[in-house]
Amino acid sequence: MSNGGMNIFKERSGQMLTVGDGKDTIECDKASLSGAVSQRACVFCGARVVLYPIADAIHLVHGPIGCAAYTWDIRGALSSGPELHRLSFSTDLQEKDIIFGAEKKLERAVSELIEKHSPKAAFLYATCVAGLIGDNIEAAAKRVSLKYGIPVIPVESEGFKGNKRAGYSAASKAMMRLVGTGDTTGIPKLSINILGDFNLAGEIWIIRRYFEAMGLTVVANITGDGRVADIQRAHGASLNVVQCSGSTMDMARAMKEKYGIPFIRASYFGVEDMSESLYAVARHFQDIDFAVMTKARDLVKNELGAILPEIKSIRKDCEGKKAAIYVGGSFKAFSLIKAFRHIGMQVSLVGSQSGTSEEYREIREIADQGTVIVDDSNPLELLSFLKDNDVDVLVGGVKERPLAHKLGIGFVDHNHERKLALEGFEGMVNFAREVRDTVTSPVWLFTPRKNRKAIA
Repeated sequence: MSNGGMNIFKERSGQMLTVGDGKDTIECDKASLSGAVSQRACVFCGARVVLYPIADAIHLVHGPIGCAAYTWDIRGALSSGPELHRLSFSTDLQEKDIIFGAEKKLERAVSELIEKHSPKAAFLYATCVAGLIGDNIEAAAKRVSLKYGIPVIPVESEGFKGNKRAGYSAASKAMMRLVGTGDTTGIPKLSINILGDFNLAGEIWIIRRYFEAMGLTVVANITGDGRVADIQRAHGASLNVVQCSGSTMDMARAMKEKYGIPFIRASYFGVEDMSESLYAVARHFQDIDFAVMTKARDLVKNELGAILPEIKSIRKDCEGKKAAIYVGGSFKAFSLIKAFRHIGMQVSLVGSQSGTSEEYREIREIADQGTVIVDDSNPLELLSFLKDNDVDVLVGGVKERPLAHKLGIGFVDHNHERKLALEGFEGMVNFAREVRDTVTSPVWLFTPRKNRKAIA
């Protein structure tokens, strides 16, 4: 069927709406339609991408070699120290293992890795095959942990349990086994944990610099540039600041229930949301020390003064052009819509792989009339929309890049493989430059899309 110029399977019609058509809600957080070629990943992948940036831990995938290969170095997560996370380890299950079981093989593998690399902890990831043959990863982890005296944590991430979002929950449960096992001595009242930032292109270092300039101590990065010891003492912080709410919100809620630590949601993309995130944290601490708010205001004022002249200049080149957004976590979409407005561009499509009803309602409230909102889209749907609406640039991930290039449309990478920092005030400038350079490139004059317009 067709909806707003977008071809969509009839069974998926509830997972799409057009702002202004009278429809208030969108179906989401459900199993992907069979045969629709969803862009979503599995439970294992969801857990892996959240835990992966913990840089001083071993990450061992208990499954066929393909699972480890698919997620090897999957995020551009940088480390200021150890880089164990960039090594991909697998038990490489074979036919004999599936018939007779591979629990002992798992123990031998993780023991060898601990002896060779001396990690601070080890995460053992369950995959579909490990779950089907019934290996007791929990028991194996306990035996190895007792032998070597470090945390060895099973991750319940069998792929058949659901989709990527269920993997986020599995990762949060695994990390909660670490939280509360470290010494909190010396942690001040003005302290936070940063949840849901994965230090792509060094972004968490930018955000930490902002918070430290406000007089705050960052106890733990969860999980970008993460350390096991920091996560173990994370329960000593006074506030959890949660960015990618889908990936670590379960952990924030668990820490509130168990340790009484409040949390707030934040976004570090774009000038408005970056500023508001700093102010929100400052408001939490202003009764303890109002200087935090004063420092936040000074920081925002100085940063905006440094970037707004260039943003204004870039707007002249981008004014009136159209953009489409398709991202993994829908929290990014809020800030991207606002960021495009700052450079004079209209957003015609907003989609995500794992958005919630609440997040889609928020998107509908800030989006322009006529904007299409879609959940768990597939290449066919995206292709039809991009063709019919003459979009100038698509913001997405590695799976969407070929669609844009085949159509002669600009592409801006906003996924976890990117190498350009897009968070913070300097990230907004980087994003604006990237969009401008993309949409104004002369290469598009020679693409089929532009040629069709010229002929018409």
